[in-house]
Amino acid sequence: MNREFIALKIAVLTVSDSRTEETDKSGKLLVDKLVAAGHECGDKRIVADDIYQVRAALSQWIADPGIQVVITTGGTGVTGRDGTPEAVSPLLDKIIDGFGEVFRAVSLQQIRTSTIQSRALAGVANGTYVFCVPGSAGACATAWDDIINAQLDYRTRPCNLVELMPRLLET
Repeated sequence: MNREFIALKIAVLTVSDSRTEETDKSGKLLVDKLVAAGHECGDKRIVADDIYQVRAALSQWIADPGIQVVITTGGTGVTGRDGTPEAVSPLLDKIIDGFGEVFRAVSLQQIRTSTIQSRALAGVANGTYVFCVPGSAGACATAWDDIINAQLDYRTRPCNLVELMPRLLET
């Protein structure tokens, strides 16, 4: 049985104390990739690496039934103010452990053991999928190209995350 592609509305959040719309390569890359794949960018923002600003933006999107997915970029490292996992984890109803595991396994081939510094994670909150990836454009490309894109494509077999979104499939 052939399946039709289902476009999702995806929000992108860049977590950074220094990036602007002009210098946000990672956020732009994610928007370009999701649009090229046939999805819609529901919103894009940049917030400081502050757990409360991250939670505020994320909470708004999680509460919005029009946003099905949020991808954050930045704040997943182990230095300074990196706090995206701490900001996001309390908001998740379920953690998708396999995402971080697969991301680091794929990254190992590219950046070798430096991948242990990544605290990439994913989960679901109020029916919204949330992916937290590192802030480099390379890491964002890896996450999208090697993992997220296929999981957000209803045509991916044997299974994908879209088929687990009942409110999408009921319409």
